Amino acid sequence: MKVNRRLVKVFFIAPFNIMVVVPGLLLWFSNQTGFLGSFDWNLNLFLGALGAGLIFLGVVIAWSCVSLFKDYGDGTPAPWDPPKHLVVRGLYCHVRNPLVEGVFCVLLGEALLAGSFLLLLWFFFFVSINLVYTLLIEEPELLNRFGEPFRTYMKNVPRWFPRKTPWEN
Repeated sequence: MKVNRRLVKVFFIAPFNIMVVVPGLLLWFSNQTGFLGSFDWNLNLFLGALGAGLIFLGVVIAWSCVSLFKDYGDGTPAPWDPPKHLVVRGLYCHVRNPLVEGVFCVLLGEALLAGSFLLLLWFFFFVSINLVYTLLIEEPELLNRFGEPFRTYMKNVPRWFPRKTPWEN
């Protein structure tokens, strides 16, 4: 399998820092380096398994979304290399922000796996920032760039809660 350097660069600049570097630094500086340290042991197994599952799911979602931007959008989610074409394939037929939701999964999974209230706060902070950013900056920019096709997409595909069936444009 050929590794696409463009995708690796994008994945490691934003999602990797958000999902790995910041949580790692938060745990390190708060001296919460042990996994599952602050929960009851019986709850640890459940929360650890749930956290690990969310991390795996989130990484798969994020990587597949970044790949869709390259394969069908002729670009990436990065501001310096945005897609030239509107991507309405795969998970983007169910929800408008699957990449961000994949990152949400990873961050929540890390908080559960590490048993860290601080990582849970990072998750809520990141979610809050994205709720505002998506509404006030990202969607107006996409409307400006893609026009009526994006407006139609917005009317048919929900922002955060996925459709059961894929939208077919």
